[in-house]
Amino acid sequence: MIKITKETHWRAMLFSVLAMSVSLSNAQEKFELKSPSGLNHVSVALGTKLSWTLYNGEERMLEPSSISLDLGNGRVWGHDPKLRKVSRTSHKDLIHPPVYRKKVIKDEYNELTLDFKDYYSVVFRAYDDGVAYRFVSNEKKPFVIISEEASFNIGNDSKAYIATPKGRLNNGVEDPFYSSFQNTYNHIRISEWNDGKPGMLPLLLDRENGKKICITEADLIDYPGMYLTKNTVAGGLSGLFAPYPKHVVTEVKGLKGVVKSRENYIAKIAGQRAFPWRVAIVSSKDQQLLDNDMVYKLATPAKFSDFSWIKPGKVAWDWWNNWNVYNVDFNSGVNNETYKYYIDFAAKNKIEYVILDEGWSVEGKADLFQVVPQINLPDLISYAQKGNVGIILWAGYKAFDKDMDAICKHYASMGVKGFKIDFMDRDDQQMIDFNYRAAEAGAKHRLLIDLHGTSKPTGLQRTFPNTINFEGVHGLEEMKWAKPELDQVKYDVTMPFIRMVAGPVDYTQGAMRNANKDNFRTVYTEPMSQGTRCRQLAEYVVFESPLNMLCDAPSNYIKEPECTKFIAAIPTVWDEVIPLDSKIGEYVAIARRKGDTWYVGALTDWTARDIVLDLSFLEAGSYEAEIFKDGINVDKVAEDYKREVKKVLVTESKVYNAHLASGGGFIMKLKKK
Repeated sequence: MIKITKETHWRAMLFSVLAMSVSLSNAQEKFELKSPSGLNHVSVALGTKLSWTLYNGEERMLEPSSISLDLGNGRVWGHDPKLRKVSRTSHKDLIHPPVYRKKVIKDEYNELTLDFKDYYSVVFRAYDDGVAYRFVSNEKKPFVIISEEASFNIGNDSKAYIATPKGRLNNGVEDPFYSSFQNTYNHIRISEWNDGKPGMLPLLLDRENGKKICITEADLIDYPGMYLTKNTVAGGLSGLFAPYPKHVVTEVKGLKGVVKSRENYIAKIAGQRAFPWRVAIVSSKDQQLLDNDMVYKLATPAKFSDFSWIKPGKVAWDWWNNWNVYNVDFNSGVNNETYKYYIDFAAKNKIEYVILDEGWSVEGKADLFQVVPQINLPDLISYAQKGNVGIILWAGYKAFDKDMDAICKHYASMGVKGFKIDFMDRDDQQMIDFNYRAAEAGAKHRLLIDLHGTSKPTGLQRTFPNTINFEGVHGLEEMKWAKPELDQVKYDVTMPFIRMVAGPVDYTQGAMRNANKDNFRTVYTEPMSQGTRCRQLAEYVVFESPLNMLCDAPSNYIKEPECTKFIAAIPTVWDEVIPLDSKIGEYVAIARRKGDTWYVGALTDWTARDIVLDLSFLEAGSYEAEIFKDGINVDKVAEDYKREVKKVLVTESKVYNAHLASGGGFIMKLKKK
């Protein structure tokens, strides 16, 4: 028997108090946030580090994941957080975007704001289709961000769809922060991701139960873009950011700025501001990813209110087809005769724009006020105006950045309708700021801005709706130099579920030279597409592009009047979108409405398949259907197709059976009679 004395009793009490003290010091204060329906649930923990956990229904989708901002000198927002105030709010509203894939967006979320000592807050939002968080600075003095911790811990070795940058050589070394942001996806387990390269956003996590998490960012303003790399947690990912440029050298004929050295921090901060949203979109079905609005909803609303001058539309494009027009009596190339041919083609087919791509300004000068003598720009603009066609000019970003306000003012007054800006090839803080300033200058002078040669969109298209399109996609231009192993057909049925979640794509489809798997070859001056003719047509419905190129030569389109007339009339912005049964990496189908007309488009991989298109969104009744489907000999000649115009009776079953050939496509236009 143990004898209890006053001394042992005192020691026991002391031990109990000390144990309680240790327990309290390690305790994590938790805050819960649910989406409006309760489907998605965020649990935020305040311990030695700020962390969050994501649930979908009863399932834990992300394990505790730490977040922080390192300001240097021992200041780390998110470490040992000292809570000052908690606030909650709910939001329910409608967004009416001026340029988008639908007329109305439902914007409903619940929000939790944690206000901490040391002049910062963290805001969490829970939507029924995903969650997001952001840091907010209440610091009034300028400071720098040394690094950001943004982790997404899966908790198991899930598969992921990962596209890594094609890093360009810089000082003889491949630089992952110097790329075109164009690559295909590897569908691999995170443990198999061993190439040492970061993953570009959006990045899609493939849960074994069929659910998926699409990680991206929104409202990226004056801050570097985020990549993801593996961390030490099982299935864990962490954010990676390009350090701030220290020394930038002008290269590529004065059109591009290449970073030769970088600072030891990622961003310079003026003081009070909100940082980008870190976004985790959750889907239980693949097709839900085809119509997700979170990036747009999280972006800063438009900075101006008169959108009447913003005109989306089609573009007759010169560069992909290498100015190769024929059956004419002039030498084709960068000259007025060639561009008047493009303008005539555009006017006849009611195509809204013609672009003057690389070559219209004097080479090597990087001076957009110096036009080559073969081009009489005022004459071309006047000629185009008579045909109700607008002119868009191409520009390397360095040339545009020399004096963008003067450039925009000059060409807007001349009658130019916009700029396609290229060669950014970075997304550090300086370059993201350039994109914002270019959008702002375009808005000031009522010019469309197409950000080619840039990273994925993050909502700038909402803040400046004149910023109408973005590249950051492995588009059809890759066919001009594709290696034999490239599988663009597979990419086409993967990208819409990942990259397109972030926003529109400057993919530039419309090839009239088409090839099956065995016949495809790379021809730079007379390029072709992989897959069938109907695939190219269907991409005008499946892919979202408010400013949408017809990439092939007018001479080739003139030989194909049925296809040309059809794609030229397809809208580029829509009133409604309905994803149909789709499976990432295999097939994709989508329906879009403009006014009282529906378009249904579908693509498959290299597997021929029959798909059932659910048309239950249609009112019952009789419709006139114009259909383009793969031809009976398309396995031999990829350009083979069949066009049908017939009445379709939509009954209670409301389904349509479509056959897609290997690498094929299907497109149908429906108008109620």
